[in-house]
Amino acid sequence: MKRLIGTKDFYLKVLAIAFPIMIQNGISNFVSLLDNIMIGRIGTEQMSGVSIVNQLLFVFLLCMFGVVSGAGILGAQYYGQKNMPGVRDVLRSKLILTLITLIISLLIFITLDETLISLYLHEGSDAGDLAATLDYGRIYLRYMLFGLPAMSVEMSYSSTLRESGETKVPMQASVIAVFINLIFNYILIFGKLGLPALGVVGAAIATIISRYIQMGYVVIWAHRHTVDAPYVEGMFTDFRVSWNLFGKVLLLSLPLMLNETLWAAGTAAVNTCYSYHGLSVVAATNIQSTIYNIFNIMYIAMGDSIAIIVGQQLGAGKIDEAKDTSARIIMMAISFAALGGLLMFSISRVFPMVYNTTDEVRDIACTLIRITACFMPIHAFLHAVYFSIRSGGKTIITVLFDSVYLWIIAFPFAYVLAHYTGIGIGLMFILCQSVDLVKVMVGFFIYRSGIWARNITDDLVVE
Repeated sequence: MKRLIGTKDFYLKVLAIAFPIMIQNGISNFVSLLDNIMIGRIGTEQMSGVSIVNQLLFVFLLCMFGVVSGAGILGAQYYGQKNMPGVRDVLRSKLILTLITLIISLLIFITLDETLISLYLHEGSDAGDLAATLDYGRIYLRYMLFGLPAMSVEMSYSSTLRESGETKVPMQASVIAVFINLIFNYILIFGKLGLPALGVVGAAIATIISRYIQMGYVVIWAHRHTVDAPYVEGMFTDFRVSWNLFGKVLLLSLPLMLNETLWAAGTAAVNTCYSYHGLSVVAATNIQSTIYNIFNIMYIAMGDSIAIIVGQQLGAGKIDEAKDTSARIIMMAISFAALGGLLMFSISRVFPMVYNTTDEVRDIACTLIRITACFMPIHAFLHAVYFSIRSGGKTIITVLFDSVYLWIIAFPFAYVLAHYTGIGIGLMFILCQSVDLVKVMVGFFIYRSGIWARNITDDLVVE
């Protein structure tokens, strides 16, 4: 137990890094909640179409997250060594890899938009018009694609700032962006200040504007504050990366990119299994995931803290200290998740009432929210263990632990329940969540072995 309890200074250090991330994610998710409610006030078809597209874009987001996170393992350890040329080359590598990922993603979304959206559209309830939902989804997706380049650049810069311990600037950029998004959403969705009511198109345009403002804030700050971000000096004067380092970044990034993409796609695939119960379940899972994203910000920030603090300690060769730090942050994550789950359960009946939808959708959403609330400590443990294993560069293990498990165990299980049983959505959701209990045991065994705690920069010298 002593290993799991830190000093006051330890908790202050963790919270100094985690709190800005919590604020950023909290405000971002809260504004997303308000956006979601605005769309939900228009109608079930609009809300469901936007929800489906956001699930598809979530795959792109996590793919990009995998790219920058894999490179970020090296970035955090280089920063722990005070090796700024190394950090700069890692940032350059991120920009190259995210550009390649962006081009591939745009081609997929442009050519397969109708096919991808249709995966979620099934008969099964009286709520909603499937054809209208498809139309709203396609229109929303076409506009949202214009914001993806800004997201790619912003993620590359923001992740590097966080790896160097600068979490406030990405937070500030996010806060500014989400409030701009909120204001323009209200104006463009409902047609205020003499402008026409654009509905889902207005929501997309507002998001695009906010994305570019967020990117501009982060990039301009970094290049104007080279004392705080010395690795950006000379960033584009000689844009070269050593093949040795770029190869190392690829070895770390590709498994994580593959993992995050497969995990997001697997999550979307599981959601298509839920959608076999009808469009009402699509709308209900949108409501459930929206409130869940508000209450999971505390344990999500703990994962980021592990990536930053433990990564820097491993880079500095402080292996035992890194292990102790990880264990204490995991305990913090579980505690925060238990508190968040309790609060989320308490408002599960009230929250769905703010949506302009059917009683059937509200009842299903209430049930799903309560189930998710009960499983939050388990989600927190798995999230923190994943980031601990990843901080030492064991990316192949994280792929097996995360996305491979999802596709081999969780998705087939959900598919069988959806297609070959007649159980209701509530029981199906509980059973699908319970599959993670096996993953907890696997994760605990890998974590306790300590094979993840290592310095991976010893064989790379960047000058």
